[in-house]
Amino acid sequence: MANTEKTRYSDSELQEFKDLITEKIRVAKEELSSLTQSLSNPNSNGTDDTAGTFKTLEDGSATLEKEQINQLAARQKKFIEGLEAALVRIENKTYGICRVTGKLIQKERLRAVPHATLSMEAKLNQRN
Repeated sequence: MANTEKTRYSDSELQEFKDLITEKIRVAKEELSSLTQSLSNPNSNGTDDTAGTFKTLEDGSATLEKEQINQLAARQKKFIEGLEAALVRIENKTYGICRVTGKLIQKERLRAVPHATLSMEAKLNQRN
């Protein structure tokens, strides 16, 4: 490998990642809004006239579904926070630099996981 290894991504490359991340944030916020909305809307399947036993089963099912939606919403919020932190790193021109090895994270990895802060090398070593 030559000694001309890049230490950071160029401004145009950073802009490309910024555009990608901005779009992912927009989509993630829409999904979060949809999840939040489904939590605030009571189940409107018209089950008021069903027998008591089914109502109890349905209440349990609704509770489980609410918990799952809450978990998805929490995960979505964390994802958005990670993406927003990535935008800060782009502004600081530190985006795409592994926080363990100091080397550039591969573009393919950043396109798949734009909020990544570890290279695959560091990620794999973390498990050992």
